[in-house]
Amino acid sequence: MTVPRPASAVSESAPGATAAPSGVLAGEPLAADICVIGAGSGGLAVATMAAAFGRKVVLIEKQRMGGGGLGGSVPSKALVAAGRRAQAMRTADAFGIAAVEPQIDHRAVQGHVRRVVAAVAPNDSAERLAGLGVQVVHGAARFLDKRTLLAGDYRITARRFVIATGSSPVLPDIPGLDACPYLTSATIFDIDRKIPHLVVVGGGPIGLEIAQAHLRLGSRVTVLEAGRALGNDDPEATAVLLKALHAEGLDIRQNVRVEQVERVGSTIRVHVTSEHGVVAIDGSHLLIAAGRTPNVSDLNLPAAGVRQTPEGIAVNRGQRTSNRRIYAIGDVTGGPRFSHVSGYQAEIVLRRALFRLPARFDPAIIPWVTFTDPELAHVGLTEEQARAGKHKVNVLRWPYTECDRAHAEHQTTGHIKVVITPKGRILGTTIVGAAASELIQIWALAISRKLPITAVAGYVAAHPTFGEIGKQAALRYYASLPAQGNVRKLIDFLAKLG
Repeated sequence: MTVPRPASAVSESAPGATAAPSGVLAGEPLAADICVIGAGSGGLAVATMAAAFGRKVVLIEKQRMGGGGLGGSVPSKALVAAGRRAQAMRTADAFGIAAVEPQIDHRAVQGHVRRVVAAVAPNDSAERLAGLGVQVVHGAARFLDKRTLLAGDYRITARRFVIATGSSPVLPDIPGLDACPYLTSATIFDIDRKIPHLVVVGGGPIGLEIAQAHLRLGSRVTVLEAGRALGNDDPEATAVLLKALHAEGLDIRQNVRVEQVERVGSTIRVHVTSEHGVVAIDGSHLLIAAGRTPNVSDLNLPAAGVRQTPEGIAVNRGQRTSNRRIYAIGDVTGGPRFSHVSGYQAEIVLRRALFRLPARFDPAIIPWVTFTDPELAHVGLTEEQARAGKHKVNVLRWPYTECDRAHAEHQTTGHIKVVITPKGRILGTTIVGAAASELIQIWALAISRKLPITAVAGYVAAHPTFGEIGKQAALRYYASLPAQGNVRKLIDFLAKLG
């Protein structure tokens, strides 16, 4: 059921999006079984699958089909790929190939990014949706009451509504920002020339991915983070990643506060306070990557009886809002902001709305990945979270330096860390290193299906592959068994049998 597209990032305002005057029923009546607001990954998944089951579906989108993914996640990964190729040229001497400094045509790089977006876009087009039986309405949606909304030229009623309007970049309260040019994760891909010095406010996954990509494409880059960079990830793994980024030349400053920004000629000056005092950093471009905020202001949620919090629309584990007819999924709910989360939540809504099955959201099975180099991937609980939850914990590790494929690829930085209970229940896994985004998949499967660590230890891994790293970590579970007295007694008894 999952449509692999990033979550919708519908903007907060649209010209002309006003409510009908009191007592006036504006718009042509349109009835649907399911009305979906937002054509990002979650909205598309609900709409296409509901239509496939014969439901009458209306999908509302006021901006581009495909949501924020086509303006953010997809182009960022295309840019990361370009940076990776450039870095491979610089480091080729390890393979006996002359290393060269790549000649980068920034306009051509952006052409590559745009071609990737163009190749993906038809899958999310209104024409494709119409062919699948979904009626697409272009315009902003605004609830009139608990069962009716206005969108485009229509006054829409539905048996069930699904809000999937996504999120937009947060603009922090920085003095001078309103008078300074700045970029966000949605607009930085409009730049088709070299950025001399990019200053990034925000050391989360988005900020670091874009920072490293531009560094590899020839820019100087400074990252400013108010707390700990990648603060939601395992500190042991982030230490490995940050060390690698520092070694590559990325200037990451943690625990700093941006006091003010100002434009000085063609320069953007950022005043920063740290433990060393106040310093001024002069950059050519400023990227704000300080988080995201849910897109709800247009919706008139009070009229629909939908409760919201500062984090987003409040939902239960079945994704239902305070209005039993209305569900919400994806970024707009304030949970993990990943396209695969939106798709997963779409499946929950479909099971409930179409089949009345008791599907519930389980945050423990959600993997997340930072697509830097090395990559950082995680699923389940970190060691710190497991111990805070009063679990008895064993930690299994295996380094990339013990993997033959890692040596062949000169990718020996990193490790896997598996958190289990003494009886072998898998609580969480963190991987930092090459191909971590692929290696985490088997651990996401194991946790979602409640497989024990012995199941991962028992499969046969092809050699030589990076996948052997996870297999070897799982085998470490057996290393402690000989120390257990009952196991030794069993072995002694079996030995006596001849």
